[in-house]
Amino acid sequence: MELTREKIFKALRKLPNVNPRDLDALIQDHRDKAPGLAKTLIKQGIISEQDLLVLLVRELRIPSIDLTKYRLDEQLKKIVSEKVARKYEIVPLSSLGETLTVAISDPLNVFAVDDVSNITNKTIEVVLASHSQILKTLDQFYASAAPTIAQVTANMPQVNLEIIQGHPEEINVDAEAGDQPPIIRMVNLIIKEAIRQRASDIHMEPSADGMRVRYRIDGILQDILTVPAESQNAVTVRIKIMSRLDIASFQLPQDGRFKMRTASGEIDFRISLLPTTYGQKIVMRVLDKANLSIGLGKLGFSKHSVDILEGMIYKPFGMILVTGPTGSGKSTTLYSIVSKLNTPDRNIITIEDPVEYLVDGLTQIEARHDIGLNFALGLRAIMRQSPDIVMVGEIRDAETADITIKASLTGQLVLSTLHTNDAAGAVTRLVDMGLEPFLVASSLLLVCAQRLCRRICPFCKHPVDIPLQAFKKIQHKIKPGTVFYEGKGCQHCRNTGYSGRLGITEILVIDDEVRDLLIRGKSSDEISSYAQEKQGMQLLFDDCIGKMCEGETTLEEVYRISSFEEN
Repeated sequence: MELTREKIFKALRKLPNVNPRDLDALIQDHRDKAPGLAKTLIKQGIISEQDLLVLLVRELRIPSIDLTKYRLDEQLKKIVSEKVARKYEIVPLSSLGETLTVAISDPLNVFAVDDVSNITNKTIEVVLASHSQILKTLDQFYASAAPTIAQVTANMPQVNLEIIQGHPEEINVDAEAGDQPPIIRMVNLIIKEAIRQRASDIHMEPSADGMRVRYRIDGILQDILTVPAESQNAVTVRIKIMSRLDIASFQLPQDGRFKMRTASGEIDFRISLLPTTYGQKIVMRVLDKANLSIGLGKLGFSKHSVDILEGMIYKPFGMILVTGPTGSGKSTTLYSIVSKLNTPDRNIITIEDPVEYLVDGLTQIEARHDIGLNFALGLRAIMRQSPDIVMVGEIRDAETADITIKASLTGQLVLSTLHTNDAAGAVTRLVDMGLEPFLVASSLLLVCAQRLCRRICPFCKHPVDIPLQAFKKIQHKIKPGTVFYEGKGCQHCRNTGYSGRLGITEILVIDDEVRDLLIRGKSSDEISSYAQEKQGMQLLFDDCIGKMCEGETTLEEVYRISSFEEN
């Protein structure tokens, strides 16, 4: 086995874009726990799932199988239970005499093979399949063990759920209605499926015919199912109970949160309820803390952007701003930076509205406007707590901006967000809010404008030609011979052609020349022009074009998230 592992490691070191030192460190970390190595290699972007499968087949000479085209025998469930199959992430394929053939994605996991052999009392033969195919096949094969939402809804005893008596203001709610087992199963299944499909939000919108459930996947809302009208109010009550909200209040907006433990760790859910004509609309934001510790490089940023950011976040004082519209990943970027800086020797305090991620080691304050605890008041209190790093959720007014700027000049590193369209616009926006130009110039270190574009699904990715008219506009930014790609649409991406998202950035470093331009009252356009010419700053459009040329996104996404500018 040791020889086999070394053979794999040797092949991995030969891959392009692999840093041998990083790979060796990763291998050393997994020296005594090889079962997690394959997942880690994929998660950290060292190799794609498909490329790893090809490498394993080539080096180990183990056959691979496409599980989407394989029909499984129901009798195999008697040999390998769902609990065993999911624990070891194997798919039973056939049983002949004393030999059981299974599909596995990590052949280095000898412990799984040995345990399954002992449990089934059979000799195990393995074939290779991708990890995503194995998980999807397990969901389909063992579906009878976990009823679908449609099945739960069909069997639901309606007599216990008939609680709507008229208009929302006339509803008389029984708390126990939300605790009925069918409702609990329904809500849990909606949440579980959202996590499995990597949804960032769950939208539940009441109507006359029922409650429409949609997931926001890769920034785009997709219809999932409809909860029957007679059940929708009980579902709302159940979610309120989970979030510890007032179940009797239906006329005012409410905000709450809860936490769930999954196989991959704890996930926070932030809940917002809004009264509408037919009941309360619910939006659940899925906040997976695992996304915060993967590092800036794994957020999809280009290496150039990561190098600039990492060169600034270790400054002892000053201010770093991340700008962009709602849903552009600003908070995730800030939390990723804070997580990287979160060490025992630093006092890190955040003030947010609301607190999105609960992170160990941070002092986190939630703004409470109903009692007067706004960003400005909270910041004043924070400054008396001897912080090393301060994170402000958003600069919304001149008072908050003034205190934030002064904090960055008195020995603290300050991180915050601002709503502007581009990086240079953030600099002049602070001046427009009433701050003195010399204070802004002295405090700012860097401004990062950010967007998120969808990544092409690796399972249905194929080369395409782009329209000639569009190509003529961007051909001066593209190397000759560049191949463009898009996704056809498959079961892995719900026929969208996209899977996952990439960070698109425009980073303005505040150097002496930018400070001089700002103090002299120059416009954001002039500052942007200087940064492009002298700093080599890439506009959002340019960075997105670069991602398209690398085969990671499409022209459609380029125009969806950025605007074309001649430069």
